[in-house]
Amino acid sequence: MSTVPPFSSDILAAVQRAAMPDFTRWQRMVYATGGCAQPVRLHGERITVDAGTGEVLDVYRTADEPTGFLLTACGNRRASRCPACSATYKDDTYHLIISGLRGGKGVPEDVSGHPRVFATFTAPSFGAVHAHREGKDGKTVPCRPRRDVPVCEHGRLESCGARHDRDDPQVGQPLCLDCYDYQGAVLWNAHAGQLWREFTKAMPSVFARLLGVIRTELRRTLRLSYAKVAEYQARGLVHFHAVIRLDGPEGPADRPPDWATAPLLDRAIRQAAGQVAVPVPSRSPGPVPVLGWGDQLDVRPVYVSSDLGGVSDQRVASYVAKYATKGAESAGTVDRPIRNIWDITSLDVTEHARRMILTCFSLGELPQYRDIPLRRWAHMLGYRGHFSTKSRRYSTTLGDLRQARADHRAEQARLILGLPERDDRETITLQDWRYAGSGHRHGEAFWADNARQHIVTARKIAREREDNRTAAAECPPL
Repeated sequence: MSTVPPFSSDILAAVQRAAMPDFTRWQRMVYATGGCAQPVRLHGERITVDAGTGEVLDVYRTADEPTGFLLTACGNRRASRCPACSATYKDDTYHLIISGLRGGKGVPEDVSGHPRVFATFTAPSFGAVHAHREGKDGKTVPCRPRRDVPVCEHGRLESCGARHDRDDPQVGQPLCLDCYDYQGAVLWNAHAGQLWREFTKAMPSVFARLLGVIRTELRRTLRLSYAKVAEYQARGLVHFHAVIRLDGPEGPADRPPDWATAPLLDRAIRQAAGQVAVPVPSRSPGPVPVLGWGDQLDVRPVYVSSDLGGVSDQRVASYVAKYATKGAESAGTVDRPIRNIWDITSLDVTEHARRMILTCFSLGELPQYRDIPLRRWAHMLGYRGHFSTKSRRYSTTLGDLRQARADHRAEQARLILGLPERDDRETITLQDWRYAGSGHRHGEAFWADNARQHIVTARKIAREREDNRTAAAECPPL
């Protein structure tokens, strides 16, 4: 007689949660968060009143909920922390970037005719590392060819004849850990955000110099707009991908002068990147060291189609959105702060990342670096800047996208509940919320992940249907 294998403890916990009387309402809340992995539980109330008469129009209290609380999404952008919220952040970032390239979301479609480039700014070298390299034919070639096979002062080879695939764990790891300049690498990460700010401040001056005009005159004819995202390389150093666009003085609705071209923008970017530098406190007596960009600066024009000799706007938006949900964990470190130096030895990280983390802790003790919170950002390998930023006039904002989504969901809820249409009366909303906890409790993670997978599948089906309708409209049957 065959026996039924015992259920896992997670399945048993999920069954127990489903048997609770508040499960149906709790599950609706989970779907409303998109299947968030770390939802926030709130206690409190919300009261909406007519601003003119004081009439109470709506009252919501968590005390009336079967669960006793309200769930709201954590909003974490990192895929390693919350796949559901990071997917939403990724979609929002895509629409933010693509609206600044094609128009939409309040940006005129004429913006697609403005000169724009996709630029990648990298860090300088702090030591030889293993790398994935491709030849002109696209085939993988040795990362560092063996010539005379020199050795470093520590007796290790300074060359490598291996062919590393993209996902090879050796990629990004130093050929010699003792030769690698870990202090320089950590300090570069810590000042990368400031280096980007110096670059954006230098661009108008460079443009004015190229055109032979003063900055005041330049501002009357030209505006630079940008959106950028930070990405970690395998060697643990950040680099920036940026969409940089030329507009008229009023922004995306204003066409730039005819002399403002993509080649001119390319030239200005290269000159500005080459001249900016950030001084840092010296680690030893002598001249004050300065940090700048690496030599590998890539600038490509962005077009509606890649067939025009550049990179397509859709590909750029997808690329930026992809890396907006990643952090330092993609470079072999952890995705949360490290509180104690004694925890570093037990971390499941690469040895290269461990040394960068230890360097953050050791530099953080020195008086010349007290103003740089390196210990706080040790899990980020020293980087303390924003992962995604944009200039004011580039396109819409994440806040506007979130508000539009909230309004859409509110309208859907109104239709489902059969509530009357909203009128034009001015209202005041009074809210009082208190934090009651976060994360899922016993047996809930299973159902939350199940909800997230259902939502992902539904969105995929909806996108495929929309793509099919678009294709049918563009190519009607004969």
